[in-house]
Amino acid sequence: MSKLIARAALGAAFAGMIVPAAMAQDERPFTIDDLYQLRSVGAVVISPDGERVAYTVSTPRDIPGGADDGVPFSHVWVADAAFSGEALVDGDTSVSALSWRADSQALYGLGAFGADAEDAAEEDPEDEHEGEEAEEEAEGPVSGLYEIPLDGGEPRLVYSHDTAISAYAMAPDGETLFVIAADEGPDRSAMTERGFRARVYEEDLTFSRVWRVDLSGAEPAAEALDLDGHASSLTLSDDGAKLAVILAPTPLVDDSMMEQRWHVVDAASGEVDAVIETEGKIGSGAFSPDNAQFAFLAAINRADSIAGTIHVADAGSGEFEAVAPDAEQHLYALAWQEDEILGLAHRGTGSALLRFSADGEEIASFAHEGLVAYSMSLHADSGTVAFAADHPRSPRGLWVGEPGDNPDEWTNLNPWLSEIAFGEQRVIRWEARDGVEVEGILITPRGEMPEGGWPLINVVHGGPEAHDTNGWRTGYSNPGQIAAGQGYAVLYPNYRGSTGRGFGFIELDHLDPPGAEFWDIVDGLDHLEAEGLIDRERVGITGGSYGGFASAWGATVASEHFAASVPFVALTDLVSFMGLTDIPVEMVDVHFIHYPWQNWDWYHQESPIMSAEGSTTATLIMHGEEDTRVAPAQGYILYRYLKLAGEAPTRLVLYPGEGHGLRRGAAQYDYAHRLMQWFDHYLKGDGGEPPATDLGLEERLGIE
Repeated sequence: MSKLIARAALGAAFAGMIVPAAMAQDERPFTIDDLYQLRSVGAVVISPDGERVAYTVSTPRDIPGGADDGVPFSHVWVADAAFSGEALVDGDTSVSALSWRADSQALYGLGAFGADAEDAAEEDPEDEHEGEEAEEEAEGPVSGLYEIPLDGGEPRLVYSHDTAISAYAMAPDGETLFVIAADEGPDRSAMTERGFRARVYEEDLTFSRVWRVDLSGAEPAAEALDLDGHASSLTLSDDGAKLAVILAPTPLVDDSMMEQRWHVVDAASGEVDAVIETEGKIGSGAFSPDNAQFAFLAAINRADSIAGTIHVADAGSGEFEAVAPDAEQHLYALAWQEDEILGLAHRGTGSALLRFSADGEEIASFAHEGLVAYSMSLHADSGTVAFAADHPRSPRGLWVGEPGDNPDEWTNLNPWLSEIAFGEQRVIRWEARDGVEVEGILITPRGEMPEGGWPLINVVHGGPEAHDTNGWRTGYSNPGQIAAGQGYAVLYPNYRGSTGRGFGFIELDHLDPPGAEFWDIVDGLDHLEAEGLIDRERVGITGGSYGGFASAWGATVASEHFAASVPFVALTDLVSFMGLTDIPVEMVDVHFIHYPWQNWDWYHQESPIMSAEGSTTATLIMHGEEDTRVAPAQGYILYRYLKLAGEAPTRLVLYPGEGHGLRRGAAQYDYAHRLMQWFDHYLKGDGGEPPATDLGLEERLGIE
């Protein structure tokens, strides 16, 4: 047993003596305001000596409590036993991309400390291709890579680049650093001031490069490696001799999804040793301890929608083999332990830890009980594994254990959740009309079921390269326990095309999205009705992106099944969608299979707007005004067609400054209230004319 695990056992025993005191509090329903007190774990990293675990904690802005608007902060915590965690970085500062210094006495992380910390927290972590770092303010440091000591001392700036650093890897000796940063574009400020603001679409591109930084001198010295393409990710071998870099032909989003390839690079010379010529999507990777092999996650072919299968490549030649490509699972993380590979898999609605030999044989598997893990960190010497995991009554926390044992929970970031009267959450399964077994997550309210069944909200996940697990299911756009506390049943269907069940299940939606996959959702309603659980006259549907597509279908094609619909950033007209989206190739290669000009009739037939006439579903459409994935025009066109040809109320709400999903607290707060207001009005109320556009948030928030 490792020291970390031994201390964890003592910590857990002590925690067990003190936690039950909180259970004496009165229980109450979960509310929208509670979302703004909800902390969760992000990244987890075990120290090189195996003595501690560092992890990030996402802390929302307390919008109901009067906090300024913005994205959540990402704080840094460290623990050496269960419930021993302490914050190293908190307050109005965010840190990402945690790693340990080789001596385990300090951490590295990307962030900003001082006057520009608040600005750094506002940066979009997914927007790696646009813009440059804000200019340095006279009274504070610029954003960059910092060293954060464990003793509580001030973080030290290790390196800052002229543009934002999106990824990094530190050599074991601490003297060589590799970073990915965007090229510095030409200074056009003088022309902009004169009014010249023209932008050439998809040609004015900013590439990101890999830079090798020499930290041994008085001042860091950086040089760009001569690598062809746009860099987005990198990983360094344990000895610092080999570098693996993901490169795409261009910074275009489609290329970043479909044309990326892992490149094995000699870290000293910068020469490319091998290119791993996979097809389709790729994910994270790691070198074997002897540098001979490189294991990584990737799609099994170009039509696979997720990089969810382990592949093992020869680091010298780039030749590779897929590991268990036919298994009904998807992998989300991997790590080497000597000549074996540990993988974190999702199987259906749960997770499991798998052990493979380097040649692809599954040696052992252990299904997690009472939790669902999403990321992991392995200490290869001791075998200790740390996870970011959640369960139905708690968002993601830190869990630590050994392979073969169920891990122990190490954090209690939200002790106030003991006050909550949670609805019952469980996995359900039903048979679709063509015999395919479909599963999902069902949450039902506490208390006695009303006569005729509960009103139901269908929450349809996006993607469809995603799935809902039997973990924490509540957020600003996922009403989950919020709705259960107000008397709704909530269904999260994992329709065909969802992940977690292997490529065979993904492939079932090819050439027919959203046909059969959508009817999987309707068949779930039939199942719940047969069980006597729901009132079919009071059923709503909501979801974002591809889930918004399903919600728009529910408002049009299958209007008779849904009294209310709330499509969010939804596909509504497939012909114009393909002309406006930044991922047309991805949509065809892994979903639609053919381009519009190859089958115009299909694109028209499958578009919700084509069935808007006669719609009887009250529909609230919501969209971010800056969405490049699904253009706001998709919301406008559904709104207009329903207004002109439908027979039920419809409303369109737009969020300025937001894209494909809402990032800032105030927008999320507004969205959550509009969502529940719409369903309350049409599923529990008298319906009729739409509810008031004014939510009364000024009074709720104390704004004058």
